[in-house]
Amino acid sequence: MKKLVTLLALCAAAVWAQAKDYTVVSPDGHLSVTVQTGKSLTYSVQRDGIALLSPSSIGLTLEDGTLWGPGTKFTKATKQSVDALYDAPVFKRSQVRDHYNQLTLKAKGFEVQFRAYDDGIAYRFVPAGPVTVKEEEASFSFAQDWEAYVPYVNQHTETLDSQFFSSQEAHYTVNTISGWNKSFQAFPPITVCAQDGIKICITESDLLDYPGMYFYNYEGGTTLKGRFARVPATYAAEDGEAFQRLITSRKDVIAENTCLLPWRTIIVAQEDKELAGSDMVWRLASPQAVQDLSWLKPGKVAWDWWNGWNLYGVDFEAGINTQTYKYYIDFAASKGIEYIVMDEGWAKHTVLNMKETREEIDLPELVRYGREKGVGIVLWTIARLFEDQMEELCAQYSAMGIKGWKIDFMDHDDQYMVRFYRRAAEVSARYHMFVDFHGAYKPTGLYRTYPNVLNFEGVYGLENMKWGPAIDQVAYDCTIPFTRLVAGPADYTQGAMRNARKENYRSIGDEPMSMGTRCHQLAEYVIFDAPLSMLCDSPSNYLREPECTDWIAAIPTVWDQTVVLDGKIGEYVVMARRKGSVWYVGAITNWEPRDLELDLSFIPAGKAEVFADGVNAHRAARDYKKSMVELDGKVKIHLAPGGGWTLRTF
Repeated sequence: MKKLVTLLALCAAAVWAQAKDYTVVSPDGHLSVTVQTGKSLTYSVQRDGIALLSPSSIGLTLEDGTLWGPGTKFTKATKQSVDALYDAPVFKRSQVRDHYNQLTLKAKGFEVQFRAYDDGIAYRFVPAGPVTVKEEEASFSFAQDWEAYVPYVNQHTETLDSQFFSSQEAHYTVNTISGWNKSFQAFPPITVCAQDGIKICITESDLLDYPGMYFYNYEGGTTLKGRFARVPATYAAEDGEAFQRLITSRKDVIAENTCLLPWRTIIVAQEDKELAGSDMVWRLASPQAVQDLSWLKPGKVAWDWWNGWNLYGVDFEAGINTQTYKYYIDFAASKGIEYIVMDEGWAKHTVLNMKETREEIDLPELVRYGREKGVGIVLWTIARLFEDQMEELCAQYSAMGIKGWKIDFMDHDDQYMVRFYRRAAEVSARYHMFVDFHGAYKPTGLYRTYPNVLNFEGVYGLENMKWGPAIDQVAYDCTIPFTRLVAGPADYTQGAMRNARKENYRSIGDEPMSMGTRCHQLAEYVIFDAPLSMLCDSPSNYLREPECTDWIAAIPTVWDQTVVLDGKIGEYVVMARRKGSVWYVGAITNWEPRDLELDLSFIPAGKAEVFADGVNAHRAARDYKKSMVELDGKVKIHLAPGGGWTLRTF
């Protein structure tokens, strides 16, 4: 027994002898990550001496039991600095600077990389070849019990594992980390309000062949840990009416035969406005895989489903028919709107057959008519059917002249579904078609790798105003620039012309309204990123509101420059965007009226068009005032409760 104890002691000493600390500091010197190896593999994060994340354990367990991270003998540690500038053809700025310091720890079979940016820390495991992963430990141990904005899963909540079936549409609960609701897991991004105004946003990037991460607090302290869906094994028998395949069992691994593991990202902002301007997810994503983008045209799209195909003042019965869609095309053409989308109902059978249209729809004629008018057509489909017939559907409809897909009802992000996203992007690009992922998980950088992926839902958007009970949508609007939109563009589907103050709002399925003022809706086109930006309301309603409609129709959807001027999570945000020489500025507030002074001295002096809340917007939310102003430096603005404000230069 004495020899065995001695042997164990020597083994332990050998392991501990490997323990070593490494520190990587951001280029500006303010942010640092300290990595400790040895019995465990941990990282901690500090900003200017303030501890943000205490030592947090990470590691992988492979299918054969091999453990990466804890107890690993790293054979080499290297550091490098990178400062590069990349073109971003479909983004909120035309160029992105990628400036970081990196530590790489090499071991047998893998390496682990840590990057320190001025605005965050990231790490990832990089296998030397394909591996099958049984478990991943991804922990985030916050230095104090701070408050967090948490999007708990609100679907299929019977068990934690059932919550992996989620469209990631949820409002935010504000609670301390230790006050985590143990009945739920949550999806990223999660934003934590640290001391001295610092914000920490946790998400992931470059998710291409691995399950998406969820969060859970197992112990009630200040540590969140990642949870991952296992690889699907079996499915229920095909149901001809079901929009999704029902997973009936899963394997005992989270990823099979993969060498592409995502970055875990810890975005750090000294001020809220810095977080709203982050492009860290884009920077960490794989480089552009589609080189010829001459065919790709981001823009705006008139939407049929939210307004229930409701037209008035026409001499035909509106609905899912050729006459109605020609009217949508006429409307789009008259306003210079690039696309219309044909949502659920155009195909002969939504689940079984999208190669044929219903009898009331003459799709080739609509494509011809749209081409004549300069308006493209986007088709809605479901992931289940698109997956089975992807090549055939892209070949058929691209040859017809269809410009893109709105793919819906994915609703989970295990490895199988993540692979579907990548394949849908690649095949669609090959046929010169773009993609809007609806019923989708949050973006993780695929929009950089495949710029034809213009939008993701994964947001509690305006479509939820069609039914109740409603959340405080105005407060939500002022939260997502600092949470969900940090990850990337959102198919929020704004543009309501029926607007209501909080007391007057109600859900009406076929004639829906928005919470907040008309100018709140207009400003969302400046503040919310969406390279394919929808006009949710009826053409009939837009034609009654020509001033607002013309403003929406003219706004760009991708930008050369983005500047976040001010903001506070959950309260308000002010953002400026530039396309060419034209600047747009947008501001929205929660239900608190707000007076702000904006420093616009960076914008050349000259004439500008302003849409502001009307003097009675606090009573009638649709009230607004359009005016021309001489812009020269600072501007004072007033936002009504739930209000908004926009400016456009000339």
